[in-house]
Amino acid sequence: MTDGKRSEAGSGQGGEVVLITGASGFIAAALIAQLGERYTVVGLDRAGPPDPPPPAAAIDIDLGSDEAVRVALDEVRARYGNRIASVIHLAAYYDITGDPNPLYDKVTVQGTRRLIDGLQSFEVRQFVFASTMLVHKPTPTPDERINEDSPIGASWAYPQSKVDAETLLHERHGNIPVVYMRAAGVYDDDGRSAFLAQQISQIYEHRLISHFYPGMLCAAQSSVHRDDLADAVLRLVDRRHELPSELPLLIGEPDAPGYAEIQDIVGEALHGEGWKTIRIPQPLAKAGIILQNEALGSDDFIQPWMIDSSNDHYILDISRARLLLGWEPKHRLRDTLPTIVAALKRHPRAWYRNNKLNENLVAWHDKLKAEPVAPGQQPAAAGGGMADMDHGAADHSSMDHAAMGHRPGAADMAMTGHGAHGDHMAIMDRDERRARWALYANIGLGLWLASSPLIYDSVTTHSVGEAARFVTIDRGLPSIEWRANALAISDVVSGLAIVLFGALSLVPRTKTWAQWAVAFVGIWLFFAPLIFWSPSAAQYNNNLLIGSAVIALSVLVPMMPGMSMAGMMDPKNIPPGWTYSPSTDAQRLPIVAMGLIGLLTSRILTAYQLGHIDGVWEPFFAGSLSDPRNGTEEIITSDMSKAWPIPDGGLGTVSYVLEILMAVMGTRDRWRTMPWMVTFFGILVIPLGVISIYFIISQPIVIGTWSTLALIAALAMLIMIPFALDEVIAMGQFLLWARRQGKPLIRTFFQGDAIGAGAVDASDAMASPSTFWADAKKGLTLPWTLTASIVIGVLLMLTRILFGTEGGMANSDHVVGALVITVAIIATAEVARALRLINVAFGAWLVAAPFLLDGVGHLGAVASVVAGIALVGLSFPRGKRSAEHYASWDKYVI
Repeated sequence: MTDGKRSEAGSGQGGEVVLITGASGFIAAALIAQLGERYTVVGLDRAGPPDPPPPAAAIDIDLGSDEAVRVALDEVRARYGNRIASVIHLAAYYDITGDPNPLYDKVTVQGTRRLIDGLQSFEVRQFVFASTMLVHKPTPTPDERINEDSPIGASWAYPQSKVDAETLLHERHGNIPVVYMRAAGVYDDDGRSAFLAQQISQIYEHRLISHFYPGMLCAAQSSVHRDDLADAVLRLVDRRHELPSELPLLIGEPDAPGYAEIQDIVGEALHGEGWKTIRIPQPLAKAGIILQNEALGSDDFIQPWMIDSSNDHYILDISRARLLLGWEPKHRLRDTLPTIVAALKRHPRAWYRNNKLNENLVAWHDKLKAEPVAPGQQPAAAGGGMADMDHGAADHSSMDHAAMGHRPGAADMAMTGHGAHGDHMAIMDRDERRARWALYANIGLGLWLASSPLIYDSVTTHSVGEAARFVTIDRGLPSIEWRANALAISDVVSGLAIVLFGALSLVPRTKTWAQWAVAFVGIWLFFAPLIFWSPSAAQYNNNLLIGSAVIALSVLVPMMPGMSMAGMMDPKNIPPGWTYSPSTDAQRLPIVAMGLIGLLTSRILTAYQLGHIDGVWEPFFAGSLSDPRNGTEEIITSDMSKAWPIPDGGLGTVSYVLEILMAVMGTRDRWRTMPWMVTFFGILVIPLGVISIYFIISQPIVIGTWSTLALIAALAMLIMIPFALDEVIAMGQFLLWARRQGKPLIRTFFQGDAIGAGAVDASDAMASPSTFWADAKKGLTLPWTLTASIVIGVLLMLTRILFGTEGGMANSDHVVGALVITVAIIATAEVARALRLINVAFGAWLVAAPFLLDGVGHLGAVASVVAGIALVGLSFPRGKRSAEHYASWDKYVI
């Protein structure tokens, strides 16, 4: 493209020349199709794609520049001569904010001036200005119709720019005949009308807002089908010699359905019944929109000016179009709505895309079907497993294959359809043989465990330390000898069971259940030392390590039993409607790191509770002055701790080990291949994590002191939660889709499945620290509002020191501060951003607390009120969100 010339398409057409500005737009496409049959159509539009459709030729133009307009018109003259049959001026600026914008004047008004002035040197037989029916004042009732002589009175910036441009044309059109084509809202069989598309989509999504309308339910505005508008323009061009030199002309359907009628038609077509619509007061609706858009920072389509216009009626009298053009619309919106809805139901994602809506919201609504792997297509294993750190399926020694059954690499997948099944099975069998060493290793570990009691020193009351003897008496436990022997018997039986099930894992007929049996024995090994209150550190650590190893070697390294073949062969690891995979190594590695921190701290606490060590490191909290123990030791021997029948620190150890094992399990498509595992992983990390955090933050109130190790573990647990949430959401969307597709939900939950949509991400997120962090923080953002909320939470936890608060007020500040921090950190996950609104309630409580609780001085009371007001103000704005999408969950990122 040089000298403003974009395309030679159509330059050889016969017929007179018609120029169309905004020629790559929605309306222009229909005009070009109609006019192109008998005229030479030249499209004028901004440089760059999309180009005007054939048969139009294309020439660059920038209506915001005098020079660019001059250059474009010189190009028109050079290529097509001086005679122009008609200029259809569609180009204009538009936005939905309703606010004045300098571009309305620069593009719509002054752009029209530049164009009409530049055309004065041409022989132009007609200038059709695409105006709007909204230049007229609306009527108060649907019984009154608007005609071309009705009062002018635009109510917001867009129609006002059209009024200004019409006024300018009236003054400057000279000898060029002008038509002010005041069209109604344009739609087609796919919708394509912004307001109509929003109305339909809200009903389709069952949004609560779709049941409310702030105006008269009979409010109606005329529309016009794009094909009917194109027909009217063709008639205008054909009859240009018969028309007045200046002609206002309304184009639209004279029979317009009211808002409630549209609701009912759409509701019936979508859901089989009319849609309940309730009128609400305009002030209430406007307050809600202002709160949503301004306070919450939402980018919702509905704007306050739309509330003001909700009672407007625009029913057109098209007598002039009938008289001068013989034009009558062939379509009616009322009749076309079922067709529009059918297009939505047929292909929801394409419909949303065509209507410029967020198609990710309905990505799971399309009829997705599992697809066979195509020739050369990369399998899901290209995503990599946790331990292979995203290096891809080519590395057959990686944990990717260990975790997911050695899925074949891309080079193995050059096969298709039904004939590929046998080859897939052969590849799976080959990879299974490669991982067989893990099953043999489990047999060895079982023998090690069974023989362990033979090499332990004799555990007696006299061979253990004073701490173990104290625990026995303090907890009222059976004798040390009895507990040690019981655990020794457990070790022998468990070790032999691992040997037996490990051997059965090598037999094809029994391997599926036998591998899981080994894994369950491994879980028993986590709990056995806790149930028997093992007096021996060697026994405890041996059980913990052997249990972890046999779980990994039974279901992580070899092929996980019972997996869906179709699911394993499907290459897609980015969920439909998502912009990234929530299960990549980089997404899970922070959880592993935090789990390891929690494991190390809880292991120390467990050792003290079992009596393996005499004391616990505690650098900050001395505990009660009357108790020689430090804060940590007081807490883990308190009545709260003793309420558990086994060491509660040991429960933490077990949960952290399981979290680590489950975090490294599977590849980056595990949200659909391992729903059961993601579910249990989510339960461990999220609800159980929140509960454990609550117990830790309540320690100073219930027990009267802190524990540094417990605080470290709580922080590690808290950081895990936002990293885990998005994967749980994706898994839930997959199961909901499977249920809608009529798939067996239980089988899909435990075996996973393939899916017909989504995308493949084979990138190596572990290639460098920068790529790792870029992938790890996808779905996470930290707006300054959340940062400030965290700071307020920290200050609240320090009010005893800062403001001398005590008693009920000090306890309140402590708990509220910790909860504010918890909520804010969880809300850094965009899928959980709405949870920040919980802090509004905490802020309100902070304002009221000084008047309801004792133990607060004047300075502390002022600080509480100020902190509460600040917290409320900080909790409303959503903050800037990332460019990531989460399919249907997008609508909850508010």
